[in-house]
Amino acid sequence: MTAWSLEQAQTHLLGLELFGMSLGLERMHKLLGELSSPQAGLRAVHVVGTNGKSSTTRMTAGILEAHDFKTGAFLSPHLKSFTERIRIGGGDITSSAFASAVQAAAEAAALVDAESPSGDRVTQFELLTAAGLLSFSRAGVDVAVVEAGLGGRLDATNVLGAPVVALTSVGLEHTRWLGTTEAAIAAEKLAVLTPQATLVTGPLPPAARDVARETAATRGARLVEVAEAGPSMAACAAPAAEVLAGVGEDPSAFLSGSAPAVGQTLLLGYQETNWAVAVAAAESLVGSLDARKVHLAKQNVQVPGRLHVLGLDPLTIADGAHNPDGIRALVASLGSMALAQAGPRYAVVSILDDKDAAEMLSVLRAQCDGVYLTQVANPRALSAEALRQLASAGRAELFAEPDPQRALAAARASAGYQGTVVATGSIYLVGELLDTVGERVPSTL
Repeated sequence: MTAWSLEQAQTHLLGLELFGMSLGLERMHKLLGELSSPQAGLRAVHVVGTNGKSSTTRMTAGILEAHDFKTGAFLSPHLKSFTERIRIGGGDITSSAFASAVQAAAEAAALVDAESPSGDRVTQFELLTAAGLLSFSRAGVDVAVVEAGLGGRLDATNVLGAPVVALTSVGLEHTRWLGTTEAAIAAEKLAVLTPQATLVTGPLPPAARDVARETAATRGARLVEVAEAGPSMAACAAPAAEVLAGVGEDPSAFLSGSAPAVGQTLLLGYQETNWAVAVAAAESLVGSLDARKVHLAKQNVQVPGRLHVLGLDPLTIADGAHNPDGIRALVASLGSMALAQAGPRYAVVSILDDKDAAEMLSVLRAQCDGVYLTQVANPRALSAEALRQLASAGRAELFAEPDPQRALAAARASAGYQGTVVATGSIYLVGELLDTVGERVPSTL
């Protein structure tokens, strides 16, 4: 069979969106079996949680790379190209390697689909996960850092048996599939924890924290709890704190770095806590870390779509926060880390229909002078007018501008030279705003 091009691979993946999402592991185990079980023998860090998964995955991989481990990272969703979801050796997978892995996974999926008595089909995420694991196996990575998709127990990534699991956070999201309480959601996510593994947790609400502690104890797992990190990093769990403090610099300077530049992503505010979780996860896997290498990793790690600088004068930040907790963390980051300018603050917002749009808008209206409501090109996106109807009273004035690029331009004009603009509510909005030349391959899942 002729080798697929990147275009063919991405077209095939987009075609699978017609079949939607279906949780469960039976198809995934069969699919990996057809591929000779590429996950077998992979040393992995499995990252689960409500918010912070992608950031923590990239950070953990970056720390391990700095310590001379050849590292693979599996992420979702992407901003422009599906190739962003599979990273090897600190960079996105090559187009040819990606196409080859997707083609192999697609051929295996066809066999699984043909044998399905119920007519179930391998989903897009399952095929991507299999392609990622196959790519890591082919590349001979030392460690794979894998971000879970939805939940944990029935997620396609729950085939790893990872020696380290990182639970970044727990909040009420995807309650239709994961449960209606923080405790239930935590239990679903922690189902990936295997006996005698290490569990690293970020700051958790009390009910979720209790579940994490009970789960670790029941499975004989070592538990490392990372508290919310501030500029001093005093709240980091030892010994990770010792690694971070060992750079011999003022900690706040270590975190903030130099003045932002367009295209840079900032490891500030809520990213401080994600960074502390990543350090603890890497340390749990490989043992003691070199403080200078940790410092180097922090200088080099970029997390596209999170505290992503789109412009200056006014300072314009794009962030993929997509639930109330994420929006609160974003707002706190802008304020507590002095990212915001002295002038007015405006938001550009698009939200999908399965999110708590009313609460997200409430948080933003309380903290902004104006909010531009817009709509990304995703069939699940709420219209600008629908968002207006969902918005409760607040001090910020609302503006409806369906086109995201025009909404951003209007918000920047309103904010003025000394102001701040934040574009948020959906990672799909960030992807559209970053795609200035029309190269993006959008996915709706």
